[in-house]
Amino acid sequence: MAIVACCKVYTMGRVVVHLHGRAKNASFRASISEYANRLSSSGVTLVEHRSKTDPKKYLKEISEKYPGHNIILLQESGEELDSVQYSERLNEWSMQRNDTHLVVGPPGGFGIEGIEYESLSLGRITLPHELAAVVLLEQLYRASTIIRGLPYHRP
Repeated sequence: MAIVACCKVYTMGRVVVHLHGRAKNASFRASISEYANRLSSSGVTLVEHRSKTDPKKYLKEISEKYPGHNIILLQESGEELDSVQYSERLNEWSMQRNDTHLVVGPPGGFGIEGIEYESLSLGRITLPHELAAVVLLEQLYRASTIIRGLPYHRP
């Protein structure tokens, strides 16, 4: 998305959700696809990586492909946000010059490979990475509706 003002083009940051492999469960796959479609007009995109990649290679691939971008891992130990805070973050991320990359999976977590990255948590419960992807995408969709003032979110 770009904004033109006084002959200059300003790009707005997008949010890219990275998944470690394609969901094997058909219900999770359908939900991921549904929320990804709903988010497509909000500057949120989805990238599915090979599921056979170990955490170190997975993170290295993303960080090398997007140097200088904001990379945030989804981990149990990360910062917990409520839905309104997700909307505030989504708004902040969209105003940044570089894209924000939210990284989900692999199934066994990131271990010590994820120490150097900022992280978010979907709560203190442990979720399968496929379900975590659905929950994250739903929260991003909810955040986008809060930003646009739509009635999807009911506090």
